[in-house]
Amino acid sequence: MAKYLISFPSAAMVVPNGEWEAVGRDAHAVIDEAKAAGVYVFGGGIDEDVPPALVSADGTVAEGGYPWAPQLDGGFTVLELPSREEAVRWAARIAKACRCDQELRVFQFDPQS
Repeated sequence: MAKYLISFPSAAMVVPNGEWEAVGRDAHAVIDEAKAAGVYVFGGGIDEDVPPALVSADGTVAEGGYPWAPQLDGGFTVLELPSREEAVRWAARIAKACRCDQELRVFQFDPQS
């Protein structure tokens, strides 16, 4: 089985006023279903109030991420699934719950992870 990243940037989530509570409820319901199905690995959102830190091999820490890279924000879910088709089905369910399209990626297989 492969691990799939289902994600969206913060800017993609345009929710009308008054619908945030329903979005939260619906999104948590899909995650609860993924957990019950045994396919949930990890999920959450980037805390945008905490700035990234760039850590060098010698342990030096610089505030901020890579200056040339796009900002990383939004929500992420990692599921372990038997096929891309199944990943698409879960991504569609998350998209419906979150009211925004989801980006789907597969992690490369690493036998040591």
